[in-house]
Amino acid sequence: MSEAPLIQYSINNGVVTLTLDRPEKRNAMSDAMRAELVEHLVSIRADRSVRALIITGNGKGFCAGGDIAGMKARMEAELSTVGFNGWDRQQGVHYAASLLLNLPVPTIAAVNGAAAGLGADLALSCDFVVASQQYAHFTWAYIARGLVPDGGGMYFLPRRVGLGRAKALIFSGRRVGADEALQLGIADQLCDASELLNTAQAMAEEMSSGSRTAIALTKSIINHSYEMSDHQVFAEGSKAQGICYTSKEHRDSVQSFLDRAKEAGK
Repeated sequence: MSEAPLIQYSINNGVVTLTLDRPEKRNAMSDAMRAELVEHLVSIRADRSVRALIITGNGKGFCAGGDIAGMKARMEAELSTVGFNGWDRQQGVHYAASLLLNLPVPTIAAVNGAAAGLGADLALSCDFVVASQQYAHFTWAYIARGLVPDGGGMYFLPRRVGLGRAKALIFSGRRVGADEALQLGIADQLCDASELLNTAQAMAEEMSSGSRTAIALTKSIINHSYEMSDHQVFAEGSKAQGICYTSKEHRDSVQSFLDRAKEAGK
């Protein structure tokens, strides 16, 4: 008998919802769960019918960070193997984060509870964060465990809150509640816990209502605009616009506008 999936998949009106499903572990990210996440992201990337993605958690937590069982195994492993095995594992962590960051559709984290460590990084890997007013909170407590943020937090958090605040949150590892998360820019919207998925679904539909081609190309550039000069952004934008000129969405939109103008002129 095959094991039950650790991530539940559903789709509604072109919006996929992936629900992390280890509620007894507050959805801590095990290697097996990460492998499932990668499989889903690769599949979603290839499916042109998908227009947006929501990631949320089942139960009381969004994602409590790294799996304790994996940490325990590392402590018990032969020391000579720990370094390379850790490096190899990090490649998987970063591959998952990169897949999510670069997914060519809008992505939304619907944070229903604790988002800690890798869980907080997972949320910020998404384009938008909607959080439960009552239960969501965020922590980057890596340093308290003698670690550096390894799920993308050192990349994503400064872009959300600024360099100084990112350092303060990471160095202290303190808990950030929902209201402060909204104030700092960690969360984009708060809502009642009972409306979290409905709010995320509505946002997903709104953010994906335009041209899928234009959204994908814009996201591919703006994600890395902080690392590029103005000339590079302009150059990438020029190439993207050339592609858009040939897209069905653009041509259909222009033709519809021309038809309406012609009808109005009669």
